Amino acid sequence: MSYGLWLSAAGLQVNEYRQSIAANNLANTDTVGFKRDLAVIQERMVETRAAAGQNRFANGILDNMTGGSWVKPTIHTFDQGGLERTDSNLDVAIKGPGFLVVQDGGEARYTRDGRMTLNRDGEIVMVAGEGRLKVLGPDNQPIVVDPRAQGELDISPDGIIRQGENLVGRLSLVNFAGTGQLTKEGTGLYRNHGQPPTNSKSQVLSGYTERSTADPIMGLAAMIEISRAYELNANLISLQDQTIGQAVTTVGRIG
Repeated sequence: MSYGLWLSAAGLQVNEYRQSIAANNLANTDTVGFKRDLAVIQERMVETRAAAGQNRFANGILDNMTGGSWVKPTIHTFDQGGLERTDSNLDVAIKGPGFLVVQDGGEARYTRDGRMTLNRDGEIVMVAGEGRLKVLGPDNQPIVVDPRAQGELDISPDGIIRQGENLVGRLSLVNFAGTGQLTKEGTGLYRNHGQPPTNSKSQVLSGYTERSTADPIMGLAAMIEISRAYELNANLISLQDQTIGQAVTTVGRIG
């Protein structure tokens, strides 16, 4: 098979991957606390160089060419999103690095989506997740509001929750040495695959939420550019197929 067909086919796969990342970013431009993803592409080494000394099928010409392009793990960006005022006393936005800790099926998960509410048991839960995500305090226990207490809930910048004069609890606000150890799980949640988190010194702003960092204009521009790159690789495959066909039917014809 033509070496160029392999390169163009890899280009199709890479741009299909890029398009899925760009489409997901574009779909979440209005998702609270969403952090845009970046598709990372790298040059692929030819097989004989990638497995040096293990491949008997070396080629003096092809080995000096590129191996095409391929993808690396997706990068989750964690730049600060804009703040949007909601005036809800159970909405918080994190100003700076850090995550709220929630309980999902008995395991800790982390989120930047600070929209909270109360369930029927008086526990503070996230609006996202249909009430299953319980907000945890520094003791890794759900924060519970006493239904007999009087007054509105108030959250201070250091995460302390009060109801009138009564102390309810404190939000657990954590950070990680490297955010590369976090993976997305949907519903604005992240799973930790590395070292345990440490306490964050960032503040929370009550009555605000953090907007998505995905820009709709940039997202549309990226979708157009990726579509053109995909189409270019598809056209190259078609041209190479025609060239191979002519070589078989015309050049190789015996007069």
